[in-house]
Amino acid sequence: MGKPVTALRATVGRFADVKHEHYSYSVYADPAMAERFDAMRFSGPIGQLIAETQEREIARFLAPLEGRRILDVGTGTGRAAIALAKRGAMVTGVDASAEMLQVAERRAREAGADVTFVRGDAHGLDFPDRSFDAVVCLRVLMHTPDWRASLRELCRVASDRVVFDYPSIASAAALQAATRRVVHTVKPSVEAYRVFSAAEVARVLDGEGFEVGDEHKQFVLPIALHKAVNSASFTRGFEGMMERAGLMRLFGSPVTVLAQRCAS
Repeated sequence: MGKPVTALRATVGRFADVKHEHYSYSVYADPAMAERFDAMRFSGPIGQLIAETQEREIARFLAPLEGRRILDVGTGTGRAAIALAKRGAMVTGVDASAEMLQVAERRAREAGADVTFVRGDAHGLDFPDRSFDAVVCLRVLMHTPDWRASLRELCRVASDRVVFDYPSIASAAALQAATRRVVHTVKPSVEAYRVFSAAEVARVLDGEGFEVGDEHKQFVLPIALHKAVNSASFTRGFEGMMERAGLMRLFGSPVTVLAQRCAS
């Protein structure tokens, strides 16, 4: 099992000057947030559907998992790290929040999953180049102060594959993101987030010698609307219809990406 959080070394890395007053650090340094995080994100039929789909797609992107060295950046409460470890991967989970890591370690212990948890920062990962077979990073780039620097770091420490996600600029998430940025100015506890175009993501990957190998898009309707309806059967039926009509490819979000190192 991973080392206790109290014994974890703090990663300073090459981006030690990142401003930790950014909401993406302060919000998740709250012990109460760490405890309720999973319930906020993955409770109810839609939350469970999101978690199940995420786990299935990551496993598909990274197969075969047995014995593969995987780094989970922004591991949070360890959901993805634990799932990967239970499928046979050798997993290290990194997060800037000691409070989130405490919950992650407890969850891993309860699940009987062997995961090493380390405190660190996505802007400057304290690992050698290509030290992991694959790197996973979920719901991080949308919040991190410098997403390009973070994505470059993911590529740097991966020998072969990087899996990450982002909300698409060509989706309903763009409207919610704009609204949240406005609200965040008067209520800092509200998580503002950015949306991405596929082109800008591809440019950063290309600069690091990676290319998009595959991707998965999950919703056309806003996730908040699906949670309000609170019916997995409705969500599967409607989003399946959107996929068959070709609209998921155009307007689906979030986008989960498999990036692979180019052969050259």
